[in-house]
Amino acid sequence: MSDPNLPDPTDTDSPDGFDIGALLEQAMGMQQQLMDAQAEAAHSVVEGVAGGGAVSVRVTGGMVFESVSIARAAVDPDDVELLEDLVLAALHDAMDQIANLQQASMGGFDLGGLGGLSGMLGLEGPDDARGEASERDDGDAT
Repeated sequence: MSDPNLPDPTDTDSPDGFDIGALLEQAMGMQQQLMDAQAEAAHSVVEGVAGGGAVSVRVTGGMVFESVSIARAAVDPDDVELLEDLVLAALHDAMDQIANLQQASMGGFDLGGLGGLSGMLGLEGPDDARGEASERDDGDAT
């Protein structure tokens, strides 16, 4: 037997006009739109470059690294550190482009208002994960 003082859980219309069913339907629709946008972004390919094109890296929006191209002129056995820096810069360029692509594919959705819900839905971007790791690294270094 249910308590007459408690709201009926099968009644979606609350006394203040709030329809939880409509809210859930809207949230599910938004989730589907976001999943579709993420799938579309995952199939896109970006090219990160460094050194005026001496090094290029092709990466999909799904974080699959397709290729690395290094111009012969960029290879100096006496300066390996420069080549390492160029490859790293090309990777960073590609990752920045992917982050921008993902943000653009979301069509301006502001997920900040969802709080931790975006993480539970698997909607964290690469910057979120990278930021947490660098914060931990900074904390360990001190």
